[in-house]
Amino acid sequence: MPRAGTPVARAGLSREGVTALALRVVDDGGAQGFADLTLAKVAAAAGVATPSLYKHVGSLADLRRSVALVAVNDLTRATAAATIGRSGPDALSALAWAVRDFAREHPGRYAAIQLSPDLGAADDDPLSLAGAETIAVIVAVLRGFDLPEARTVDAIRAVRSAVHGFVSLELLGGFGLPDDVDHSFEVLVRLLVAGIEDLAHPAPS
Repeated sequence: MPRAGTPVARAGLSREGVTALALRVVDDGGAQGFADLTLAKVAAAAGVATPSLYKHVGSLADLRRSVALVAVNDLTRATAAATIGRSGPDALSALAWAVRDFAREHPGRYAAIQLSPDLGAADDDPLSLAGAETIAVIVAVLRGFDLPEARTVDAIRAVRSAVHGFVSLELLGGFGLPDDVDHSFEVLVRLLVAGIEDLAHPAPS
């Protein structure tokens, strides 16, 4: 696939091809790539006029959802591959590092993952289903902690918010102190493990 800015043959355009070009634009734009995605940029990369894209995508919002869908599926594969065969703290650590590694390697796609499905979307909405697959990986990881069912949602939210918060700050250059960021992330992971273990087996009051 050519890099963004390299025209492709007009005859080769399709919805998948336009999405692939949009992903290149997003990747080339770094952390702001998804926010800065426009139909004009994709059209320029394809070597066509912007109206030509409407044969393949309904709107910029439609294209953004297609990009987000690919990105979510990419992250799900990365986290699943990192955690397979692991359990408990080892699996949670692998999950957290896989998310961070993905975000650092593909900051634009990571930003795309944060696009929420439309409110009131049908049960078979592709983006909703893809997001559910990502959550399923987290649930599988947390299963190794023997959490009570009533605490599973709390644990999922804690893991997602903690890792996403750290990763987002890092991508935006929010860690300006000279201290080792990898070490700080490892501390966060250990805190998460301890917190999840406490949810599973709280100390007697």
